Amino acid sequence: MSAAMDTESTYSGYSHYSGHSKKAHRQGRDRHKSPRSKDGSRSEKSVTIQTPPAEPLLGNDASRAEEAQDDNWGETTTAITGTSEHSISQEDIARISKDLEDSVGLDCKRYLGLTVAAVLGLLVFLTPIAFILLPQILWRDDLEPCGTVCEGLFISVAFKLLILLIGTWALFFRQPKADLPRVFVFRALLLVLIFLFVFSYWLFYGVRILDSKDTNYQGIVQYAVSLVDALLFIHYLAIVLLELRQLQPMFTVKVVRSTDGESRYYSLGHLSIQRAALVVLENYYRDFTVYNPALLTASKSRAAKHMAGLKVYNVDGNNAAGQSRAMIAAAARRRDSSHNELYYEEADHERRVKKRRARLVVAVEEAFTHIKRLQAEEQQKAPGEMMDPREAAQAIFPSMARALQKYLRTTRQQQYHSMESILQHLSFCITNNMTPKAFLERYLNPGPTLQYDRERWFSKQWTLVSEEAVTSGLQDGIVFVLKCLDFSLVVNVKKIPFIKLSEEFIDPKSHKFVLRLQSETSV
Repeated sequence: MSAAMDTESTYSGYSHYSGHSKKAHRQGRDRHKSPRSKDGSRSEKSVTIQTPPAEPLLGNDASRAEEAQDDNWGETTTAITGTSEHSISQEDIARISKDLEDSVGLDCKRYLGLTVAAVLGLLVFLTPIAFILLPQILWRDDLEPCGTVCEGLFISVAFKLLILLIGTWALFFRQPKADLPRVFVFRALLLVLIFLFVFSYWLFYGVRILDSKDTNYQGIVQYAVSLVDALLFIHYLAIVLLELRQLQPMFTVKVVRSTDGESRYYSLGHLSIQRAALVVLENYYRDFTVYNPALLTASKSRAAKHMAGLKVYNVDGNNAAGQSRAMIAAAARRRDSSHNELYYEEADHERRVKKRRARLVVAVEEAFTHIKRLQAEEQQKAPGEMMDPREAAQAIFPSMARALQKYLRTTRQQQYHSMESILQHLSFCITNNMTPKAFLERYLNPGPTLQYDRERWFSKQWTLVSEEAVTSGLQDGIVFVLKCLDFSLVVNVKKIPFIKLSEEFIDPKSHKFVLRLQSETSV
């Protein structure tokens, strides 16, 4: 309890405001209100409805006043957290309702496909059994005795059906990873092939066996065995089309995030565009660093500040086009000095980051040293009793909270780390006897998207934009875009070139040499 009170007192110490800081925050909020509304009007048609995230450790508005703060800003000022302003229009409501209808349609399509596949699979497994049992039920007395041959065929059918059942379960009964916009062509073709195949067998069975009441029971059983054998071959064909065909790399795709330009390269096989997009998204959540829109606000604010210093006076009644050309010309004349501002801003930011990183490392090392000392004292007082990791994390967290706050605000990562998540990570590190460096790895280096909670993700619903049909295969030069609400991934496909490899034979005797000594030697 005392550790929890210390934690709360640490955070309550940052809630004192001066009149100047309040005014600065109001001005900053009013200044950034209109750009948000403009960006909202240009948003994509795909809208993702998300639940509000949990309260972060630091407010999102803290990065706006970061440029004007010195190293002692934590003594008198803080940032307002937990409040936000949103606006919604009738057009947004219409888009949201359309997305809800689309999501309902996707669910119906998915369950319909699963139902059709399940019914067809049940029909496939019951058909050979029905072929064998129907003559025994309808005209058992007229059947010719089969004996040992039929019993061996029964065992063969039973084991083949068991193998087919296991293979079907391993290949088809998987939890779906995504909802694709179109059907999987090869899987649909296999379902159609199986349906036509079973229907033709039933048609032949009804005409040649049921109508004539064939008495050759051994031939009927062999007919059922041939059906099972053919189903096994279709299963092998499914493995080749669905699994083996895409293993050989044939294309190299370059994935570029539109906001910050981060890119990755991947090798893909023969895939359709929609399945290639699914592979790209799976690798995106693992390989790309988490999308942080706060890192992009610095360049936008710098450009806005640069243009805010320009004033154009309409003296002789020029039109708007003339005013815009005058502003562009004035901005070009001031461009020569803007790179100096950028250089000094980046140098000052790097200096602050290094300074606060050093303070954070020292604070965490001291905290871990303190927890080891507490564990040693607990063992001396009561042998066999260990301190609870959660209590230990709450005990040492106040000593590092301030340094961690400042570092996360400086690096603009505060929206991804709540106090509860930091305490859970700290208790996890204490439980597994991890070092301070292992604890800091999550905060010093931005990790991939999967490292953070789902509430912190800025990309959950994606829209595939392609000039070609999404069911068509990949080709050289194809470009498609994966859009979400805040950014997009541009994918450029290039075919791996044909490599011609030749061989050159080296004669082993060419490596031999002869050492000739002069005759006038002293030896």
